[in-house]
Formats: sequence, C-alpha cells, structure tokens
Amino acid sequence: MHETRSATGSRRTPRTIAGKVRPAVNAERQQALEKYQTAMQLMQEGKFEKARVVFEALAPSAPPELDDRIRTYLLACERSVQRSPLRFDTLEEQYDYAISLLNTGDYEDARDQLEAILKKKEQADYAHYGLAILDSITGQAEECLSHLTRAIDLNPRNRIQARTDNDFQDMADDPRFTELLYPE
Repeated sequence: MHETRSATGSRRTPRTIAGKVRPAVNAERQQALEKYQTAMQLMQEGKFEKARVVFEALAPSAPPELDDRIRTYLLACERSVQRSPLRFDTLEEQYDYAISLLNTGDYEDARDQLEAILKKKEQADYAHYGLAILDSITGQAEECLSHLTRAIDLNPRNRIQARTDNDFQDMADDPRFTELLYPE
C-alpha cells in the first residue's frame, strides 16, 4: 500500500472512493478467508456436513463482511444434510460407493462407509477386505493385516484375490503379509 503526502507533508493512509480506509490484511483475516474458501469448496463437492462444521467454527471469528454469507451457507448445508442422507438398497451398493470414495482419495468417508457396513453385518468379508486395502494405502500395516486376516477367515477366496491385488503393493515387503497370503 502506498502512502501519500498531504499538502502539509505529513503521511496519510489512502482511502477508497467512498472515503473508507481500506482494511489492513492481517493473519487472522487471511486465515478466516482461507477457511471460508475451504468450506465453499466442500459445499461444491457435495460434502455438506463437513462444510457445515467449518462454517460453524468460522462464524464466531469471521470478518464482518462474511457474517451474512456464512449464516446463509450454514443454513444451506443444514438443509442439504437433512434432505439427502445416503440410502442404499443393499450392503453391496454401499460397498460399491465406499470403493468409489476410496478410488477418488476420499479415505475418511470410505472408511466411514465400510465401518457402517460392518456395524450392519459383521460377517461382510468384502467390507473387511475393503478396509484392508484402505489400511494398506494409508500405511496402517497392523490394521491392514488384521482386516485381511478376518476377510480371509470369512471367505478363503480373498487370499487368492489379495495375491494379485495391486492395492496391497505397499504390504508386499512385509513378511507377515507374505505368510498370510502363502501359508503353505
């Protein structure tokens, strides 16, 4: 920001056309704007619950010019969450949705969906297998082995599938993984 000198030679802060002093960009304001942008991005991605959480956290400390917009978007998020709960006709549909989330890198939501399947049906070997893949991708070796062991116990064909599944490439060097897949 450039300072100007008045006729008396003293410095003064430039004013906008309306005569108001331009707000100084400070770290708190910048951080609030970044959170606001994050919440807007979440809304655009259809992640209304996550956007709602960000807007709620932002509301008490938001710059005044964002107050009305935050309240409006917060209300929109709440309405969207209430009217659009995910509903699946079968657990297999929910599994397919979870795998699509996993494939797009939305690991947190994928995990939520897979765990929801297990709450409904603990014997769902495919959900354990999906969690094993997710744990492998996210570097959680112990959890991966636990879920894969359970998936194989429930359905021995999962052992054969895991042998050729590229999603377990990060586990290939782990001797426990090799022993699980090739017990002979």
